[in-house]
Parts: sequence; C-alpha cells; structure tokens
Amino acid sequence: MTTECDRIADQFYRGVEGDAWLGPPVRALLADVTAEMAAARPIPNAHTIWELVLHMTAWAEIARRGVAGEVVEPTPAEDWPASAPPSAAAWNEAVAALERSHGELRRAALALGESHLEDRTPGKPHTLYVQLHGVLQHTLYHAGQIAILKRAAAK
Repeated sequence: MTTECDRIADQFYRGVEGDAWLGPPVRALLADVTAEMAAARPIPNAHTIWELVLHMTAWAEIARRGVAGEVVEPTPAEDWPASAPPSAAAWNEAVAALERSHGELRRAALALGESHLEDRTPGKPHTLYVQLHGVLQHTLYHAGQIAILKRAAAK
C-alpha cells in the first residue's frame, strides 16, 4: 500500500532526480552547468546559480533536521551560504551536496511514518506535512530561476 510519505518521497525524487512533470528535474538542469556559468551573474542583482544551489541545499538540510525533531532557526549565512571560489571541483561538490541533501530528506520523509505528518514542525506553526511540501515547492521555485539564469547566460 502506498502511503502519503511514499508519495511525498516520490515527488522529491521526480523534482530533483528524474521524470519531473514540470520539465527537467534539478539534476538535469544542472548537468551542463560549468563552475564559471554557476558563478556568473547574467542578471544584475539576481542570485547566481551557485548561490541558488547552496540555498536549496541548506533548506533541504534544515527541513531534514526539522523532521528529525530539531528546532532550526537558520542564520542569514546558513540561509544563503557563501559560494567557494569558482573551480570545477568546488562546483561538483556543491551539486553533489544538493543531491545528497535532497536524498537524505527523501529518506527522512519515508521513515517519518504517516501518523507523524500532522505533527508540528519543531519551533514552527506548521506541520511536518506542510514543511515537506514547502521545501519541495521551494526547490522547484529556485529550479525555475536556474532555468532562467541559464538562458540569460547563453545570450
């Protein structure tokens, strides 16, 4: 029997790794992004792809910690971590960390158990159900920004 936790985990998989309904999943969006492209700022005053990747990673980790019962109040530096100087190795690690953090959150959602979805997120006014869906929506929102930044960089 498929549970709601199974469905939430499936949506994370689809949005980040494969077969996204909306278009390319995050992994596919980032597949051809180089460190230089990730660090570029083709739209003035907008975040870079690299900054967005670090931010999405941070929020997947923040949400996972919340599911684990931790009260998390991120600092501005935790919310928007600083990117490393551009290099292929640092960029590859940033992308790998994004995939790891979402995989860990997906596994946490599966392990949570349906009876806990309506539990309050520690220190927050919303439920774990809302937090899990919210962080996926957040990831996909920023994936759209990444697609726009890639187009702007190609001009």
